[in-house]
This record gives sequence, C-alpha cells and structure tokens, in this order.
Amino acid sequence: MTRAPVPKPYILGIHAYVPGKATGEDGRALIKLSANENPLGTSAAALDSLISAREAHDNGAAAYPDPDSKALRSALAKLHGLDVDRIVCGTGSDELLNLAAQGFAGSGDEVLFSRNSFAVYDIAARRCGAIPIEADDTDFTADVDSILAAVTERTRVVFLANPNNPTGTWISPDAVNRLHASLRDDILLVIDEAYGEYCDPANQRVGFDLANAHDNVLVTRTFSKIYGLAAERVGWATGAPGLIDVLNRIRGPFNVTASGQRAALTALGDQDFVAASRAHNTAERARFVEALSALGNHGLSCVPSEANFVLVRFDGDVSAASALSALAEAGYAVRHLQVDDLANCLRITIGKADDMARVTATLRQLCGETE
Repeated sequence: MTRAPVPKPYILGIHAYVPGKATGEDGRALIKLSANENPLGTSAAALDSLISAREAHDNGAAAYPDPDSKALRSALAKLHGLDVDRIVCGTGSDELLNLAAQGFAGSGDEVLFSRNSFAVYDIAARRCGAIPIEADDTDFTADVDSILAAVTERTRVVFLANPNNPTGTWISPDAVNRLHASLRDDILLVIDEAYGEYCDPANQRVGFDLANAHDNVLVTRTFSKIYGLAAERVGWATGAPGLIDVLNRIRGPFNVTASGQRAALTALGDQDFVAASRAHNTAERARFVEALSALGNHGLSCVPSEANFVLVRFDGDVSAASALSALAEAGYAVRHLQVDDLANCLRITIGKADDMARVTATLRQLCGETE
C-alpha cells in the first residue's frame, strides 16, 4: 500500500485566494474592473525605468537584485518622513501580511479581523496554524467595539484594512487610535493601507504616526494600486525595529525583483501621477455613486467608499448575478464575492470615464430605465 505526504490539517482549511476575472464564461477578454487596478496605468517615468531595468542592472537578468531594497527604502523614508531602518520591502504587501501572522502567531493563537475584510487575513492565519476570528462589522465597516469585544487571551494579531477591501469603507484616525489604545501591548496591530493613497492626504498619517510611536503597530502599503505597478509585486511595511527584524528574518532573501525595485523607486518620484490618479478616482467614483443613487427604487445602492472601487448592493428585482452577466455581455469584468452577506453585491473598480459611463448605462438598461 502506497503512502503520500500528509498536509497539515490547518493547511487543508485554507480556501485558495481567487483573483478577479478578466474573461467571460466564453473565454472572451473583458475590460477588467474586477481587480482594483489603476485605470490610468503606470507613470510614464516608471514604465521607462522598467524598460531600462535589465540593461542598468549589473550582469543583466543573471544577477540577483539588492536583497535589502536599500535605494527604495531610502526613498520611501524620505517621502514619508520615516526611519529607513524601520522599513522592509516585500513581494507585494500580501507577503508582508502573511509574514506578520507567521512571525507573531502560531498553533492555537488567534488572528482577529473584521467580517467582510480582505480574504488574505484568513489565509495568513491558517498558514501558520492560528485560528482566524471574525468580529462583527457595522454597515460593512469595521466596528472598533466589536473588534475589542472579540479579543481574548489568545489574540496575537489584529488586522485592520483601512480603507477596507472589498467594501471600500474606512474608519477615522480617531477610531484607529482608539482601537490601538485599547489593545494589549503584546498584540500586533497590522494596519493594511493598500488603498491608503486614495484617501485625503490629511488622513494618511495615522498609521505611520502609530507605528513610529509604538512597538506593536505595523503598517503595510503597496505599489500595486495607485502606483499602477501590480505586475511587479512590490509592497512595503513600516514599524518598530523589533517588528522589522522579525519580518527580515523570515522573508524571501531576494524578494523584490531588480525591475520592481527600479520601477517603484521611479514611481515614488512622480507624485504628480499619484495626485492625478487620486483626483480621477475621487471624481469618477462620486459621479458613479450619484448615477447609481438614481436607481435606488430598483434596489441598487452603494456602500460609501474611500477606495478605488465601489461595492454595489442589489436588493431589489435586479440581482447581482444578473448584473454580473449583463456587464460581462457589455464587455466588463467585475467582482462577485459570493460569500455570506456579500452574495447580493458586486465590487466594481473605478475605471476610465468612458467605461464608467458604459457600466452605468448597462445597469440603467437592466433596471428598465432609459435616458
């Protein structure tokens, strides 16, 4: 009788992450409004740096990249007023989120996060044998009191996505500060700011300030969203030296490619592109939400969003499934998260102006509305 390797039972409890679709059921390519990518693409300067990256790197593709991403970390520190020694780079922020759980939680420990938040948190907990715990949310928004009520003596890590994916909701700096102040010192608070740059710049400092002042706060960000570098998989985190030391011990030794480091470094220098991307998103998101509010009598509504997407609810005669099909027929891929209380929702990335107008027209037609 043959035997095969047996995986750990907590690994078998993981549901693999499913990315947003880019094709229809018939294999037809669709305009992708399912992955929260930047519709403006990538900074022209960053694109140029990608083209020249291989030539500039000693010995081309045969040489390893800088294992410590020193130039990129230095630029991040200068831009955000941080200590370079308190920064670590990763293969997207996903790697760093997983490392945070792995470094500070293990078998029998609990990793806590809000219901209807990023799917990777559950995966990160289970990967290291910890128990994922969901706290109740309120109106698709993280509820500080519910999170605190769910803390137990076994809680080791708390994840907070702010703004939150997939709902787009956001809690204020005061609420973030209250959450941290009420946690035990031995609990790591991970503030996931993948969409942080889409917020008003006046509200973007709370995570950095907490991470600078305390030993139990880690802030993660990514170049995949507003910087338009999702293909390069570059993320970063900042926190106390002890936290960064742990992540450095267990991250991949050459985890950020040479081209990714170079493109991210150049992208940081083009803050005009970041500002333009934020302005485009703010304007188009407001226009889209206003247009869909006119379909409220058909059961459509939008969850308030501070990110580059909107969670649209379908609580009337038009279902999320029928809207998904109609939008695919019109040439668009959006995200249908068929879990729990999101089954009647579609997450729609804010795209180019023409695309958002066509998405709106498709939903209006599905509701039986005419111009």
